[in-house]
Amino acid sequence: MKRPVPRILTTSILFCGTGGQGVLSAAEVLGWAAIYDGYHVKKSEVHGMAQRGGSVESHVRFGPRVFSPLIPAGRADYLVSFLKEEGLRMKPMLRKGGVDLTAELEQGSSHCDDKRYFNSYLLGVLSRRLSIRIESWFSAIDHVFGKKNPQANRNAFLRGRGEMK
Repeated sequence: MKRPVPRILTTSILFCGTGGQGVLSAAEVLGWAAIYDGYHVKKSEVHGMAQRGGSVESHVRFGPRVFSPLIPAGRADYLVSFLKEEGLRMKPMLRKGGVDLTAELEQGSSHCDDKRYFNSYLLGVLSRRLSIRIESWFSAIDHVFGKKNPQANRNAFLRGRGEMK
């Protein structure tokens, strides 16, 4: 009798936007948060033009064991877009039943006073749906942003989570 093969659950998040919006920084924070929480993580970046304004996407996958950094077409669990047009372009990557956070762009614009922290705000929105402890998120924010005003990034993150006005 064959033993059933356990299904390894991998969470796949696709970040997209244009150069200069903080797409790669947001993916880096998520990757570190997942590592701090004990997950195995793979990450890949795809740059369009090598300058501000070109299309940028970053694939982040985490779970007990991840074998590939790239999300197969139609398999992303979450789509985090920093620009509506890029979200529409990348929507086919989202699995049936996946979560598209593109709608959060408008709400985020009104809740985030300083656009430099918009990526932290969107991470806060995403964090409500992931099983990563808040302490791991804060450690990752501090690790990635270092001395670049970590408290402002934490505050924007908490606003995205809905824990701060």
